[in-house]
Amino acid sequence: MTPRWHPDRFADRLPFLRRRARLVAAIRAFFHARGYCEVETPYAVPAPGEEVHLRAFATERLSPDGRRERLYLHTSPEFAMKRLLVAGAGPIFQISRVWRNGEGGALHAAEFSLLEWYRLGASLESLIAETHALLRAVLPPVVQCRGVTTDLADYERITVAEAFARHIGADLLACGEDAAALAAASGERLRPGESWEDLFFRLLLGRIEPHLGRARPSFLTHWPAAQAALARRDPADPRVAERFELFVCGIELANAFVELTDATEQRARFLADRARRAALYGSAEWPLDEDFLAALAHGMPPAAGIALGLDRLAMIAAGASNINDVLWL
Repeated sequence: MTPRWHPDRFADRLPFLRRRARLVAAIRAFFHARGYCEVETPYAVPAPGEEVHLRAFATERLSPDGRRERLYLHTSPEFAMKRLLVAGAGPIFQISRVWRNGEGGALHAAEFSLLEWYRLGASLESLIAETHALLRAVLPPVVQCRGVTTDLADYERITVAEAFARHIGADLLACGEDAAALAAASGERLRPGESWEDLFFRLLLGRIEPHLGRARPSFLTHWPAAQAALARRDPADPRVAERFELFVCGIELANAFVELTDATEQRARFLADRARRAALYGSAEWPLDEDFLAALAHGMPPAAGIALGLDRLAMIAAGASNINDVLWL
C-alpha cells in the first residue's frame, strides 16, 4: 500500500491550518470574555445520539476484571453537556471531536470538530444575536468561500414557512405532514415511496438552501414540529419548533434549539426516532440514554444551545474550498 502522507501535501495546507489555530484561540477568548466555562465530556459513550440517519462508530471497553462494554464514538456532546447544565455548570462551551460514519465530501468528514455552547435562560432571539456576535468577533467583516462572498455586518432572519412561501410558493404549515399535499403545493411529482420528510428535505436542499447565506448570513428559524429533534415547540404556534440553522457563504454552519426540558415528551420523541431508525436500518443498535432522560426528569433549567461546525467555520475564515484543507492530518 502506497503511503498517503507526504510533506508537500501538508505544506500546501499549512496557511489554512495556521488560520484555523488563530480562529480556535479567538473562539475561546470570545466565550471566556462572556463568562462561559469550557468543559470536556467523554467521546466514547453507551448511546451516541438518536438522530435517525446518523451512523456511529462502535468500539469496546475492556475492564480489568475482563468485562466488556459496547461503546460508540459520540455524534455530538449534546446529551453530556445537558447533564452538566442540570448539575449547575452553565453557561458552558466545548470544542469537541465527533464522529459520523459514512460521511465524506467537500463539506463533510467522518471525524470532525463541533463547537457547542449552552446558555441558561436564553431565547431564540438572544442566541441568534450571540451567534452573530461570534461571527463578527472571529471572522473578517467580509468573508469569501467556495465562490460566495458574505458581508457579516447584518443578517437575514427567515422562518422555514416564509422560505417555502418565498422560494417555492407553497404554504408549508397548511400542508401539515401530508406528502401529497406538499407535492401539489410545490408543483413537484411525489416519487415512489417518498415520505413527507423526504420531500421536505428535497425541497429544502434543492430549492431553498441555494438562496441562503449568500450576501449576508441567514438564520432559518421555526422548523416544523416534525423536525423538532431536541427543540421546544413554540408556545405561540405548536406547529413549529424553536430551532434555527445558520448559513454563511452558502454553507450550512450551525444548528440551534431552545431546548426541550420535558423528559416525558423527549422520551416519546426518542422512541419514535428509534422506531424509524430500526425500520430503515434494521436495528435501533444502541440502548436508550436513560442517564440523559433521568437528568431531564430531575429538572433541566430553561436554556438554548447550538452546535456549530468548527471545520466549516475554519474553511470560511481561511477561504478554503474543501474541508480537508483545514484538517491537520
